[in-house]
Amino acid sequence: MADYDLAIIGGGINGVGIARDAAGRGLRVVLVEQNDLASGTSSASTKLIHGGLRYLEQWAFRLVREALAEREVLMGVAPHLVRPMRFVLPAVPGPRSAMLLRLGLFLYDHLGARKILPSTRTIDLTHHPYGVPLQRRYRSAFEYSDCWVDDARLVVLNALDAAERGAAIRTRTRCVRAERGEEWRLILNARGRRDVVTARVLVNATGPWVELVAETVLRVPLRGVVRLVKGSHIIVPRQFDHEAGYILQADDRRVVFALPFARDFTLIGTTDEDFVGDPNVVVPDPEEVRYLCEVANGYFRNTVTPGDVVWSFAGVRSLHGDHAGAAQDTTRDYVLALDQGRREAPLLTVYGGKVTTFRRLAEAALEQLADLFRPRLPWTAAAPLPGGDFAPAQFAARLEQALGSWPFLAPGEMRRLFCAYGTRLDRVLGSARSREDIAPFFGPELSGAEVRYLMSQEWAETADDVLWRRTKLGLTVTKAEQEALARFMANETGRSDAVSAG
Repeated sequence: MADYDLAIIGGGINGVGIARDAAGRGLRVVLVEQNDLASGTSSASTKLIHGGLRYLEQWAFRLVREALAEREVLMGVAPHLVRPMRFVLPAVPGPRSAMLLRLGLFLYDHLGARKILPSTRTIDLTHHPYGVPLQRRYRSAFEYSDCWVDDARLVVLNALDAAERGAAIRTRTRCVRAERGEEWRLILNARGRRDVVTARVLVNATGPWVELVAETVLRVPLRGVVRLVKGSHIIVPRQFDHEAGYILQADDRRVVFALPFARDFTLIGTTDEDFVGDPNVVVPDPEEVRYLCEVANGYFRNTVTPGDVVWSFAGVRSLHGDHAGAAQDTTRDYVLALDQGRREAPLLTVYGGKVTTFRRLAEAALEQLADLFRPRLPWTAAAPLPGGDFAPAQFAARLEQALGSWPFLAPGEMRRLFCAYGTRLDRVLGSARSREDIAPFFGPELSGAEVRYLMSQEWAETADDVLWRRTKLGLTVTKAEQEALARFMANETGRSDAVSAG
């Protein structure tokens, strides 16, 4: 008998989503990730839960409809992490007329059975706070709804829920070879230690590594065609004082978002460039940084230059499609390919996908495997993720309650903590009654209590894990504070490899 029903390679959003869904249906699950959870593309997104307004131009109505419906599902299961955001779309002369934008937004409002989020409206930028940071030539805009999410935390919370339902989550574990017979035999390497596990079914959810893993680890040719597309983002000092985001139309028909980020910053992205190279080493090119600055400078009064960039990051999307046409026009829809022979254990390969649709992708994966396992019925649409066991309408009241429980924390600090941990915040702060109770601090906000929790409960092992994936506090700590954090983590574990990899 195999050790597991399902083995999953890849600790990004698709892998952990499948692991959570399968574990909740009673399957024995193991997930292996060569690095940290969300260490690849799943921590390098634009941080949005959205339908993809521009995909309507590609006639991708099924994808948009599914994504729009998922916005409110995810708000319901993770109301602390998935937060509503209004978006400002300036009406400008160009390839998309105001009438075309109005039609697209009408469809956007009605395709996804919207219940919670407010609808689109037209605003006069000359008399609205949204118009203050924009150049005077922009006089009107459309305002519509989508949602913001901390992508890496969404990954971690899915993994945490999967683990609490019985899944084995093994980070820093590389699958070096997979032998296929009537069951899969996976040879694993975890920090130099060899291990072997067996599974009835294997899932390749490795994103931009999907082709490399298929060829070198599984030794099974891919059925689909993969197109790797890089998306880059820049972080600059805050460009506006409100909490809405902007969607900016570029002259080349791309759209670029400008979003509030980590309280004091603005995120600008993304690009769409074909990628060739090592997915382990992905950084924005200088040309991409200049491009994003130029798009922003076409709209905002304050000039943004490459010298203003305080951080930049890039991720590689693994899309299902060839290199015909422009990269931005390649579908973001997911494809699941099941390879099942008579005497060979099944292999499920995951192509494409969006952060927004990960839960539906996981359901579709379990539907593909239903004849093999006869699992329980779908369940994730109504099951809260850790910390999200309250209604979206209760967010303000729950936040106020948290402020009353730990009054020594500033409102901004508490909001960040509550958005990250929700109703599980007591597991981080416990019975603390002062800042000294959660010390030491690494930078203005990161406490030793939070670091200990992340290490013991959320697989954090390095300073980078904490500063750039579990939190976004890397922007507010000095090099000396980062080194102190690394020493603290090493002392906590008794190991010397907690030093930052960045």
